[in-house]
Amino acid sequence: MIDTIKKKILLISSGQPSLNPRLVKEADSLCDSGYEVTVLYAYWNTWGTLFDKQLIAAKKWRAILVAGDPDDNRFTYFLSKVIFRIAQKINNAFTGKILMDVAIARPAFFLKREAKRHIVDIYIAHNLGALPAAVTAAKTHGKPCGFDAEDFHRNEVSDDVNNTDVILKANIEDRYLPQLNYFTTSSPQIADAYFKLYPDLKPAVLLNVFPTYAIKQKVDTKGSLKLFWFSQTIGANRGIESIAAALSLLNKPDFELHLLGNLSPNDQDFINKIKNSGITVTLYEPIPPNDIIAFAGQFDIGLALENQVPYNRDICLTNKIFTYMQAGLAIVASDTLAQRTFIADNPTIGKVYPNGDEHALADILSSFQQDRTHLTKCKNEALHLAQTQYNWETESLKFLTVVKQTLDN
Repeated sequence: MIDTIKKKILLISSGQPSLNPRLVKEADSLCDSGYEVTVLYAYWNTWGTLFDKQLIAAKKWRAILVAGDPDDNRFTYFLSKVIFRIAQKINNAFTGKILMDVAIARPAFFLKREAKRHIVDIYIAHNLGALPAAVTAAKTHGKPCGFDAEDFHRNEVSDDVNNTDVILKANIEDRYLPQLNYFTTSSPQIADAYFKLYPDLKPAVLLNVFPTYAIKQKVDTKGSLKLFWFSQTIGANRGIESIAAALSLLNKPDFELHLLGNLSPNDQDFINKIKNSGITVTLYEPIPPNDIIAFAGQFDIGLALENQVPYNRDICLTNKIFTYMQAGLAIVASDTLAQRTFIADNPTIGKVYPNGDEHALADILSSFQQDRTHLTKCKNEALHLAQTQYNWETESLKFLTVVKQTLDN
């Protein structure tokens, strides 16, 4: 237990708690260490709102919805959209330098206004849309602030320096990141990318890991191999094409593809084409984040099908791999820089395939299907590493140390 004398901390996100596991884990750890924690967040989608109600009700920290929502505060929600769209148009017309604080996210204007109302000991932003609010409130009250960069934000959408999204996010980062008192990222590669731009920041890496979970591993030496992939959204250009192409080269009854996430009507045809090719595909609606590890435990292989473009995708280390490990699954990952490095450091948990090479991916899947002993070894090792090394119990100590050092300075 850290001696905090009930110091107050404000976490700020432009998204929802149920869609931001890193924020939730940080808020939980801070509360468990004796801090008084408040979370400012904003509406993103309907199913996330349903999960928020369950999640927040069970937490020690206080949560405040900012900038309205389509159901209970329609006027503020509508107003936030109007302000956001006007700011975007003006920002685009002035090369990303005018009204950037408002143009960065729909709730940004209201987040900044609400954050300044809270006098706390430290302000911590999650998501780039919350960064101006945290820094501005901190400077207003003479307090420190921090930011968690789960992505390399300026290259989330494009690598083109003339792209409007790149220009806006680069301007936000250039203005606010140098004002931070601490800075964390989710992968060593993202930390390196930011360090090259801002050498004084000295980013600390907090991996996208989860608390250890008592999973009952599935052991099945026969039958079809069950492949699992999850995300907030199921659709094209998310790596699913690669696994579909690989499975089309194999004996289809030997494999099952299980996808968890929200499927929009626009992507229904994309999934139908995969099903019509003879591949067994099962879709699952989104479930509460805390249930995903237990749900994943029924499968054999976790798929980390990240693309290499834009640059952020190449260097991010998402929560997929660490979810699969806590669930006791073997890993099959595309060879992005971050994933290739991680599997090279932990070669006993799975395999990496070259992006776009469906034949190499098919060979990996076939080898696992034929050699169940090797599959079981990979699953056991993944679970072992998750429980002994790659878990939030370990990473949270780094996070709490960063916060305490910042408060003590």
